[in-house]
Amino acid sequence: MEQNERPVLPARKGRGAVTNSESHRFNLPSREADGDWLDDREALGDAPTKLRTQVTTEVPKSILSFNKSPDIPFDRSINAYRGCEHGCVYCYARPTHAYHDLSPGLDFETKLFAKPNAAILLRETLAKPKYRPAPIAIGTNTDPYQPIEKRYRITRAILEVMLETRHPVGITTKSDKVIDDSETLAALAELGLTAVAISVTTLESRTARLLEPRAPSPIKRLSAVSHLRALDIPVHVNIAPVIPAITDHEIEAIVEAAADHGAQSVSIIPVRLPHEVAPLFEQWLEAHFPDRKQKVMSIIASLRSGKKNDPDFHSRMKGQGPWAELLHHRVDIAARKHGLGKAKFALRTDLFRRPVVKGSQMELF
Repeated sequence: MEQNERPVLPARKGRGAVTNSESHRFNLPSREADGDWLDDREALGDAPTKLRTQVTTEVPKSILSFNKSPDIPFDRSINAYRGCEHGCVYCYARPTHAYHDLSPGLDFETKLFAKPNAAILLRETLAKPKYRPAPIAIGTNTDPYQPIEKRYRITRAILEVMLETRHPVGITTKSDKVIDDSETLAALAELGLTAVAISVTTLESRTARLLEPRAPSPIKRLSAVSHLRALDIPVHVNIAPVIPAITDHEIEAIVEAAADHGAQSVSIIPVRLPHEVAPLFEQWLEAHFPDRKQKVMSIIASLRSGKKNDPDFHSRMKGQGPWAELLHHRVDIAARKHGLGKAKFALRTDLFRRPVVKGSQMELF
């Protein structure tokens, strides 16, 4: 091995990130497995310790996050969990784990945080006299239906508050577990209060296992689209992210599959590599697609003004240049061919009923 050549680290079965390096953005110490030590361990037949998911209970004082971004159609969101066991290597939320002195790598997908009091905080927020309803987005950072939702049911509790208060809510997920809350979602949809966006990155099972190792398979997600549409719940399919030279050849096939399963609209987002995601993604390419790494990163740079990432409003979600134009043109043509439109789900706000918080003076009336 050349002196300045970085060793190619082995992938962890069932995990997305290859390493667990600490972030350098906050002057935290870096930890990374040494290449020579890995070689010695492999020679001795000493397999790496199996990573197990750990969940820490978090008790925040507020649950709604507000934004002023012109790139997204909502100004408030709820994230029931920090970190995500799906382990999607491209996840733009990975850098948030650095705020906890944890690695955006393997820590992000194994050391999770749950907020069991989310529904209580939401009820208190909606009960405030100055609160004005507008659609709340769920799943904008980490998936609300990742595996630990089966244990904690935080997303379900939030949706129950939404139904009780007649508050509009949009859901983004890459899990078929969203159908576990079909009854509540159908009741919200009947009132014009909800829509669901399901992400489908690839139809190829092997690529899905490498990109999103613990997320449900693409066919399960498409089946969830059919299930929700059968209940008249509005469903959008988001091809996100599109990864050049890895998944971009599937755009037309995914649009067709989305239409066949009843989706009403479809969109794409080119891959984003903010902060620590870029080196994690490059290490993933080295482990799984070494022959394509240079091509993939070159096309990404052409989408991002010569950089690995573009954080600017208006362009960060769409990309720039000929490659970006081609991607969006292709999805537009495919969507028209299959009768799909762009997401235009106008959720109602006029039905909102302010909740009564137990112990408040409003209980006297």
